[in-house]
Amino acid sequence: MRNDDTIVAPATPPGRAGMSVIRLSGPQALAIASQVLRLRKRPLETRRAALASFADPEDGRILDEVVVICFRRPHSYTGEDVAEISCHGSPVILGYLVQCCLSSGARAAEPGEFTLRAFLNGRMDLSQAEAVRDLIESRTLYQARVAALQLAGSLSARLKPHQQSLLDLIAALEAGIDFGEDDVPIMGWKEAGRRLDEIYHDLSKLAESHRYGRMIREGITLALAGRPNVGKSSVFNRLLNRERAIVTAVPGTTRDLVSETEALDGIPLRFVDTAGIRNTQDEIERIGIERTRQAIADADLRLLIVDASDEWRSEDSELLQHTRRLGRMLLVANKCDLPMRTRPADLVKAVQGARSEGLGDVPMVFTSAKTGEGFEELKKQITASAGLGPGSGLEGEWLTNARHQQAIAGSLQALARAQQAARERVHHEMLLLDLYEALRRLGEITGTADVENILGVIFSKFCVGK
Repeated sequence: MRNDDTIVAPATPPGRAGMSVIRLSGPQALAIASQVLRLRKRPLETRRAALASFADPEDGRILDEVVVICFRRPHSYTGEDVAEISCHGSPVILGYLVQCCLSSGARAAEPGEFTLRAFLNGRMDLSQAEAVRDLIESRTLYQARVAALQLAGSLSARLKPHQQSLLDLIAALEAGIDFGEDDVPIMGWKEAGRRLDEIYHDLSKLAESHRYGRMIREGITLALAGRPNVGKSSVFNRLLNRERAIVTAVPGTTRDLVSETEALDGIPLRFVDTAGIRNTQDEIERIGIERTRQAIADADLRLLIVDASDEWRSEDSELLQHTRRLGRMLLVANKCDLPMRTRPADLVKAVQGARSEGLGDVPMVFTSAKTGEGFEELKKQITASAGLGPGSGLEGEWLTNARHQQAIAGSLQALARAQQAARERVHHEMLLLDLYEALRRLGEITGTADVENILGVIFSKFCVGK
């Protein structure tokens, strides 16, 4: 990618629509817009919408009436001269308008190139640029809110004091080494250790927020498991509030995985309905059961459904112990609107058996997929068991990006080495190596470090036109 030429791309998705927008950015953006359009008023006024006609350059016939807005550098999204042309959303008109811009000297933009230019021109740092993509890809209002806060610079503001503290500490140690003979005081080991402990403690809390931040960004997977005909598909449909899975009285109706995504407390939750687990000679059903076991193992949270109107069976105990070993789970006693044959005492006994084997507590909920009884409580238990709900710290300060988490982890490792060096009173020059590494890893998040090698990876994931 070059940043000294003018680029063009549609800024709206392909397809037919009421309106489409084409974006030009670069030194010739306004000149190219003026060349391909017949402006009612010249020259273009900054941040003022202007009416214009788009005519076929070959015969001069009017093809569309458009609106164009220009933004002059540095007061634009990219920090360059920008022109945005709004035309009718015909793919033919849109494509021909882009082609005319290309013929007039523009170049087709690469994915993410507009935002890359915004970063290179100092309009945003790297974490804000990545938040642009998160905002575009958000599937819930809550995800959009968190991304918007990070786009406004909340994460950058959270890291800035630590970067400054590291710089101050480095400067003090460097001065002590370079000018010690000139009566410049050398920082003591105790003071250096205290400062390092403060930085390490706060960055550790930020690193811990990644588990919740990852769920915000990526969502979580919840698998429904149990014996055949215990009501898994009915529970699945009730959680989604629509008939998504087929429900019959015939055991083994569900033979393959059925999945659907629904937001819970603003977090995308992917529900997976699975085949009932039992011994069977049916080859197709066996394949479905094998997929079920894999889905249960891969899920972030598991709902083990049992039939409260049936007796507790040994198969239920085996499934409980197996599922609990895989990680977080809930025990759901369904069909509680019918005469109950599985006594609460049986469930408590089964859960206590799992606890005695070191598998921990298993939350229980009684539900009726037919009447909806217990489903509000079930959703609350899902929220609690999955670790959803209020996170630690402010929304915009959570680590939602795996790259950011890796950079924080690298900085913490360097700080831990520096703490050890301070305790052992290693020479300041050796201590400084770890401090520079800790500072460099934090700089990777905002782009203040040398990050040329990762820019291509980050911006290649953007859509064209952004």
